[in-house]
Amino acid sequence: MTDSPNQVKTSEDLRSIYDDPSLLTQQKFMEELDEHCQAMVALSPFVVIATMDADGELDVSPRGDPPGAIQVLDPSHLLIPDRRGNNRLDTLSNLTANPQVALFFLVPGVLESLRVSGRAQVIHDDPRLERCAIDGKVPPTGILVEVQKACFQCGKALKRSALWEGTYQVDRTAIASFGKVLADQTATELSVEELDETIDDAYENRLY
Repeated sequence: MTDSPNQVKTSEDLRSIYDDPSLLTQQKFMEELDEHCQAMVALSPFVVIATMDADGELDVSPRGDPPGAIQVLDPSHLLIPDRRGNNRLDTLSNLTANPQVALFFLVPGVLESLRVSGRAQVIHDDPRLERCAIDGKVPPTGILVEVQKACFQCGKALKRSALWEGTYQVDRTAIASFGKVLADQTATELSVEELDETIDDAYENRLY
């Protein structure tokens, strides 16, 4: 990337642009999940997972399940089940090479969010995975997270985005169907219609 003439290059220069953080903000990180963090995890149906491979390449991946699917094993450990997906295994492969992980939890209707970071490992054939079963199906693997930092994030971003209010919700036809996207971006020989039918079937019948 070519440096911009207006690039901010040092943390000191960056800090000069903004006010100092409040004492309250500086003290908000915790080393484990207190009762409020645990309640947020228990109510969250959606978490975003950030990982990094051995070469430092970043990846962000969503995970969604009914509230309570992510297990709070104790204040220092979370268990995230891994459900059926595209089988690329980007997140899981990254964790086998680099255990660092960051999580971002959302709860519909709540403006505040939860940030968690720590170290993780992929587990298999572990009795704790049985707690994560849905429709009688135990996930083949899970992400066991050792919490190192946790904090609540203020709701300004979600307030500005009106995410829970539907203000900016669009008709699905405003963006091409997923089948159309895949047809244009890959070398598949399947038609858009065939792809859309496969995707609809996966959404309807193959979530677990």
